[in-house]
Amino acid sequence: MASDPMLSMDGVSVEFTDDGGVLDLFGDSETVRAVNDVSLELGEEETLTLIGESGCGKSTLGKTAIGAQKPTSGTVSYRGQDIWEARNDSKNASIPFDEIRHSLQIIHQDPGSALNPNQRILTSLQLPLKKWYPELGREEREERIHTLFERVGMSPPSDYLNRYPHQLSGGETQRAVLVRALLLNPDLILADEAISALDVSLRVEMMDLMLELQDLFQTSYLFISHDLSNARYIAEKSGGRIAVMYLGEIVEIGTVEEIVENPQHPYTKALQWATANLYEDEDDEEFPLRKIDVPDPTNLPSGCSFHPRCPNAREVCKRQHPGRIHAGGDEENYARCFRADDTHEYWHSPEIADEPPVDSP
Repeated sequence: MASDPMLSMDGVSVEFTDDGGVLDLFGDSETVRAVNDVSLELGEEETLTLIGESGCGKSTLGKTAIGAQKPTSGTVSYRGQDIWEARNDSKNASIPFDEIRHSLQIIHQDPGSALNPNQRILTSLQLPLKKWYPELGREEREERIHTLFERVGMSPPSDYLNRYPHQLSGGETQRAVLVRALLLNPDLILADEAISALDVSLRVEMMDLMLELQDLFQTSYLFISHDLSNARYIAEKSGGRIAVMYLGEIVEIGTVEEIVENPQHPYTKALQWATANLYEDEDDEEFPLRKIDVPDPTNLPSGCSFHPRCPNAREVCKRQHPGRIHAGGDEENYARCFRADDTHEYWHSPEIADEPPVDSP
């Protein structure tokens, strides 16, 4: 990254332990490592799309990035200031915690969860302005909100602002919460599956709108999706990067060309295979997994966590955990796969004889 990052994560892990529950009565508490040793950087006006299966830790990582989830280990910094140090000692921080939270906003998968069902849209949207910009009068607040509603295509604004959340369609509610995030002019917006609940016909329109507003507000996006085609679209349009997540780890990260056209990790190739119409003229390939089921996150496999499902796994994959192997292009791009290193002992290791690949469904 040419300049200092706006947001950085260094060796971040997040663990959840069942303590005090039923299992704990029998001494069987379990720990799930939702995020495992993740290091990422986001620059000004950058878009990073994070993809992976449900339960892989995408949302936990996103919430950790914006300071909504405390990491078990590692650091998350905003413009060089450790977020949790600022929260614990805001007076001595170079950037107060309130300023950090103001600068890092979120759009949830369920947009209605960000709006009070018992308040009109206008009332809900005025609340953050009252909190962060107390110098603004009522007319100034309403003018800002009306202007943004016009900007996102909800015109005339009064037709929408006087309604309750349940009186808006899914697309209208999503635009309303996008306005809510942008009202604070944030440096970063976490879009956590922000378009997955929309009809397919509205997804491209919503992504185009988000990118248009990104240019206007000069904000960055951490865009979470389980759909590689959506990740490809928004990363390609914004010149951003794609990060692939599996069982809490970033297993590959790179540009659209590197991730979609020349993936280095077998899991990325599996996501490709599972994405309809990603390649219009490509012949069908063999099913790219040995097993469909994801390993138990409380009892992760030894070595590479993907090896039980990987059709290319060899004995060394069961013994060694792959580090970040530079995968070409930008220095920040890598794959956690021995196959990305032509000199690794993987190439001389025997194939895994048991657990033959499953047949294509």
